[in-house]
Amino acid sequence: MIGIGFAVSRFGLFLRQLSASESHLPTHTTGMSVWSGVTLVGLGVLVMLSSVLRHLQLIQELKSGTWAAGRVSRDGIVLGLVLAAAGIGMCAYLVLMR
Repeated sequence: MIGIGFAVSRFGLFLRQLSASESHLPTHTTGMSVWSGVTLVGLGVLVMLSSVLRHLQLIQELKSGTWAAGRVSRDGIVLGLVLAAAGIGMCAYLVLMR
C-alpha cells in the first residue's frame, strides 16, 4: 500500500511535468494525486503498526494461554472499512475526472 501511494503521488508529478514541457504554459492542478498518495502511505503505515501491535498481543496471549480461537479484531474491521472507503473515494475521483 505504501508503494502504491508513493507511485500515485509521483505519477501526478510526472503528469504535471509532462504537461508543462509540452505546452510551456503553467499548468493548473488540483494536487489530488499527491494527497491520494499521501493518504495511501499513511494508511499503509497504520496497517503496519496495527499488525505489529496485534502480533505482540497474540504472542502474549499464546504465552499466557489465554488465546481464544475465532475472536474478531475490531481494529482490523475498522481499518478494513477505512481502506474500503479510501478505495471507493479514489474510484469515484477517477471516474469523475476522466
